[in-house]
Amino acid sequence: MSVGIVLVSHSAKIAEGLAELAAQMAPDVTIVAAGGLAEGGIGTDYDEVVAATQRADSGAGVVLLYDLGSAQMTAELAVESLADPSAAVVVDAPLVEGAIAAAVAAQGGADRQAVSEAAASAGAPPDLTLDDGVQDGESSVELTLRNDVGLHARPAAVLVRSIAGLDAEVTVRLGEETADANSVLALMALGARQGDRIEVRAKGAQAEEALTKVKDLVDQNFGE
Repeated sequence: MSVGIVLVSHSAKIAEGLAELAAQMAPDVTIVAAGGLAEGGIGTDYDEVVAATQRADSGAGVVLLYDLGSAQMTAELAVESLADPSAAVVVDAPLVEGAIAAAVAAQGGADRQAVSEAAASAGAPPDLTLDDGVQDGESSVELTLRNDVGLHARPAAVLVRSIAGLDAEVTVRLGEETADANSVLALMALGARQGDRIEVRAKGAQAEEALTKVKDLVDQNFGE
């Protein structure tokens, strides 16, 4: 079972569209949209948010994200009304980036606290560092991206999922910048496109396995 995610928005279309997008990153995670009023207008519906939170909970807890201030209030009231309020938490995070980060973390098996932290940290600038060369104990492989969209949303999420749980620290370099391969947003921030040559580096007990997994993904065009 994985942590569930509820997206609370004043607009049903925003919530539904974002749920659809996040589901592409995390196909095994329950992501429920709770947007708009019952009659179809703009606003948030307390009863719908309660129901959405209950549907999203498979036993590992639920993380709720929201778009505007009153949506936060609705989400918090909904959590307080649950039979077990400790089963869910409302997280202050940018809705789109937070949903993607939370979904990928949940897909990787993270617990509710880690999923919450992933969402909250999505509001910070992507963690890119200047390349300082291969370090002692690191292995590396250079790969050319052939898929149509490069390391954008879905391929980045697939890469993160592929190395989740491995005992390895993995980074991806493009030009002079390096991104943590455990962060979808950081990978996307590299702006790696079709035809770009990237270098994947790894260290740790399962470094070689991590490199092999990433190489296989690139060779298979991330399943596109």
